[in-house]
Amino acid sequence: MKKILIVDDIPGWIRFHKNNIEYLGINDLTIDTAESATEALSKIEVSIDSPYDIIFTDMQMESNFLPKFAGEWLIEQIQMFKEYKNSTIVIVSASPAIERIAKKYNVKYLPKSVARNSDSEIYKKFII
Repeated sequence: MKKILIVDDIPGWIRFHKNNIEYLGINDLTIDTAESATEALSKIEVSIDSPYDIIFTDMQMESNFLPKFAGEWLIEQIQMFKEYKNSTIVIVSASPAIERIAKKYNVKYLPKSVARNSDSEIYKKFII
């Protein structure tokens, strides 16, 4: 069973990502959601014995972590857990810094403009 966590402070984006992933029709898939980086970290810690396989995270959420984006802070936290070393992290953001941040942390990225203008197939490369 694959476990996915979607993190975004805008409920509409969470629904958008979740619907697109569910539309792929992948069996044995569990999708959890979080509306902030801190909520996501709590879910990640609770799931430490059964880590998420894929984490989709927005960058620009709560402002508690300035000068870093909340999503950047979350990536740093995830990467500290050895249990999450095989998990795929995908930044899904409208931030112009998305590619630079993805390279800095060696994670994948999907600009929101691409996600918005694509069909659900764009998610396959991260999940399958």
